[in-house]
Amino acid sequence: MKPANDIERFRANLIDELNGAALYNALAAAERDASRRDIFLQLAEAESRHARFWRDKLTAAGVADVPFSPTLRTRLISALARRFGPRFVLPTVAAAEFNDRGKYLSQPDALPISAEERGHAAVVEAIAGPKRRGSTMGSEIGRAEPWHRRASGNNLRAAVLGANDGLVSNFCLVMGVAGAGTPTRAILLTGAAGLVAGACSMALGEWLSVANARELTTMQLAKEREEIEQTPEAEEHELALILQAKGVSKTEAQRAAAQIMLDPESALDTLAREELGIDPAELGGNPWAAAATSFALFAAGALFPILPYMWDSGSAAIVISAALSALALAVIGMLTSLFNGRSVGYSALRQVAFGCLAAAVTFGVGRLLGVSLA
Repeated sequence: MKPANDIERFRANLIDELNGAALYNALAAAERDASRRDIFLQLAEAESRHARFWRDKLTAAGVADVPFSPTLRTRLISALARRFGPRFVLPTVAAAEFNDRGKYLSQPDALPISAEERGHAAVVEAIAGPKRRGSTMGSEIGRAEPWHRRASGNNLRAAVLGANDGLVSNFCLVMGVAGAGTPTRAILLTGAAGLVAGACSMALGEWLSVANARELTTMQLAKEREEIEQTPEAEEHELALILQAKGVSKTEAQRAAAQIMLDPESALDTLAREELGIDPAELGGNPWAAAATSFALFAAGALFPILPYMWDSGSAAIVISAALSALALAVIGMLTSLFNGRSVGYSALRQVAFGCLAAAVTFGVGRLLGVSLA
């Protein structure tokens, strides 16, 4: 006799799979394109097969009948698909599949169907995206994916925002202590400490982020390799579905998937890109390089507000620091126009306005506190 918690888990999994089958059947019924309809039907069949898997476990545990009625969510999405077409609801379905892609990872008895479930997220995402024609394989497929494009743009964005963090935080810090009437040497020391502390904090945060992402990626690749070895037919089927969802004909998709699966390393590379959105060659990046870059960018931005205090003092140093920081903010604003779609002038003025406003607020607070403490 199975424990009660196992039976409840089997029942919940069964209901979930039956809802998935009902949803994909509804999408297939509302789809006019024959190729996409076939994909939805294949997904519905996969969900029904998974439902039978859990129903068999319930039967073996002595549970003969499980009543089923589609959930309100399933009925609502199905109704919207019938009214507005499957494309209207596909982003919602894709997001749900992505969130559920690892739902069986903690259930060892679900290994036979775990790989297929994770593959469904990639299939639906491919259908929801722009339709592609022609056959592509391996790393060419990976380079075509949105998460592999525009990497340089993302790097530029990270660089600009890193420098902006250092500039704004230290600008506000320096103006705050300057407003309190702090001596020049103390302002310089405070600004230098803020630069080093902030840069170290940013570097450590970036190192942890990239290191954790790299460890997760390594674990996911190991899991994918294990599934290729243990359930190659399921992996081949999911890869064929993904290719078909990208616009490849069903026959060609099945042929290409079979060819890719002949080489385990090629299969791992392709499935990692397609199912996981991972480039096996990068593994999430180098944490030490990311930390060093983050440190340097933050420090570069944080240096501007304290430079004048190295050769000047008093009100003159405050004015020069504010002017130099405003100039740096304008440059950063100009750079943000490269990826925010706004004009150079607007981006620069907005950056200066908000940065100087934040510094003015901290200067005012520092002045009030300085007078109060005095």
